[in-house]
Amino acid sequence: MKPFDRTVFNSLHIKLIAGIFLIIAPMVSFLIYNNFYSMDVVRNQVAQSNSNMLNLYMGIIDNKLDDIDQFLLKFAAEESGLIHLENSSKSDADRYNLERIWLFSKLRDNTIYYKGLDYFFVYSPVNDDLLFAPKVGGSADSNNEPIQKAIIGLVRGTQASKNANVSYDRWAVLPMQQQDYLLHIQKIGGLYIGAGVNASEVMGPLDLLDLGDEGRALLVDGNHAAVQDKAFINGHGIDLAFRSDDYRLTGNKQQYLVIGKNSSIGDFSLAAVVPDHTILERLPYLQRVIWFMATGSILILLASIYFLRRVVLLPIRRIVTAMRKIKEGYLEARIPDRPTSNEFELMNKTFNSMVGELQQLKIDVYEEQLNSQRAELKQLQLQINPHFFLNSLNVVYYMAQEKKYDLIQELSLSLIRYFRLMFRSQTDYALLRDELSLTEHYLKIQGFRFPGSLSYTVTAEDGLQNCVIPPLIIQSFAENTIKHAVNTDEPTHIDIAIGTTGETEAEKLHIRIRDTGCGFSEETLSKLREGMNLTNEGGEHIGIWNVRRRLRLLYRSEAEITFSNDRGAVIDMILPLYKETG
Repeated sequence: MKPFDRTVFNSLHIKLIAGIFLIIAPMVSFLIYNNFYSMDVVRNQVAQSNSNMLNLYMGIIDNKLDDIDQFLLKFAAEESGLIHLENSSKSDADRYNLERIWLFSKLRDNTIYYKGLDYFFVYSPVNDDLLFAPKVGGSADSNNEPIQKAIIGLVRGTQASKNANVSYDRWAVLPMQQQDYLLHIQKIGGLYIGAGVNASEVMGPLDLLDLGDEGRALLVDGNHAAVQDKAFINGHGIDLAFRSDDYRLTGNKQQYLVIGKNSSIGDFSLAAVVPDHTILERLPYLQRVIWFMATGSILILLASIYFLRRVVLLPIRRIVTAMRKIKEGYLEARIPDRPTSNEFELMNKTFNSMVGELQQLKIDVYEEQLNSQRAELKQLQLQINPHFFLNSLNVVYYMAQEKKYDLIQELSLSLIRYFRLMFRSQTDYALLRDELSLTEHYLKIQGFRFPGSLSYTVTAEDGLQNCVIPPLIIQSFAENTIKHAVNTDEPTHIDIAIGTTGETEAEKLHIRIRDTGCGFSEETLSKLREGMNLTNEGGEHIGIWNVRRRLRLLYRSEAEITFSNDRGAVIDMILPLYKETG
């Protein structure tokens, strides 16, 4: 388990803010809780009041609809003429038509006794005949063909309206283009008997409810969709899926309180939608004072944090920021001179003075290291590898025995040029063309020693010959490859490529040295990537150590050297691109 990191919580910044917060937060929390509790109490009171009214109105509506159902049951039981409608009209067409007229007259006469009722109907499946009896002067008295088609489609079970999937064995909403109805269909014997009630007239008494300017009393179908004011409901994102014993807040732009009551005899319900801001307007003046106090406390908290930040935390942050930069090696960092308290001004001046002295001390140490490095480089140039010198003389001896005078001359010329470049004037930098020439002479000399086993290529992009680099950094890696990779068992190729990398504004010199040998071992590669010193008592890998140290002293973090394997060892050096001037 990861140990607990207390660094963040030990910060003065956090402690001061936490202290102020712990003082003010309980009071603010209590005020806010009290205000929300009061709001909830008011909402509950409004919801309970409207819920009682909806229960009353729903009871009245259910009673009216139940009276219509009782009439239809009584009508079905007493009217013997219905038997003729159950049978085919072909057996006795005159009697069928006579009974049909009588039943139509009876139903039409009774429509006037039921408020809100618009029509009765009887459907005979055997004769595919709908007896439709609308109330005189009602909304279905004229242009009722769509209603009749919808009823026939529902009875047949076909898709005659968009809500044909709704079951009408209970009272349910039948939406029509001009007028919505509450419809109930009962199957009695071989007939379907039902009635349609005008939804607008059913909702008439609910208009007396005081729901505010934006409040609505709605008839809701079995899918919790509004029958009236659909544009208002959908436009405000109001969800009418309520619970009968509770209220809910819904809406996207404004909060609306929704209360509802389901019908006991039908798949519909009544809903009241009340704007929340209308409800909260009824809160007493004290609640607004509480809101003001809570808001004021929060503003005081913010002002206190701002004051502490300007007076204490920002000066401390400037000091901490400068200290972090110095810890990362950026000794040029200083605390900016800003207006602050006397104590912080003294601390800033003292800190900047100490950092200036530390920077000068580091510069002196750095110059001393450069002088030491120059001495090491001079010693490296003067210390000719005795094995290399003796091996070269040995090759000359055997060539003389075999009287290969042309090769002796060529080898001697390479040795002369190699040692001339090796003993050149001691500087921190050398021209790239001289370094490549030195390396080529060295590899050419080694080629005489390993005839047929060593090959090499040295290439450089145009315009890079006058670049300056630290001396011997290329030849040191070539020497390391000869020592560890070249043998007489199989040929080895060394490729030295000089190019550039990066964008034009930040272009750098890229030196890649690769061979076709066995590459670095995993242990050696891991140590090289970690920057470990591989030099031992026998002086092995001293060239790599020397190159790394010089690059760090001369370029700091601007130079990069990486080691990898790719069908042999690969060394990549990225250096700042400097060219000789003058």
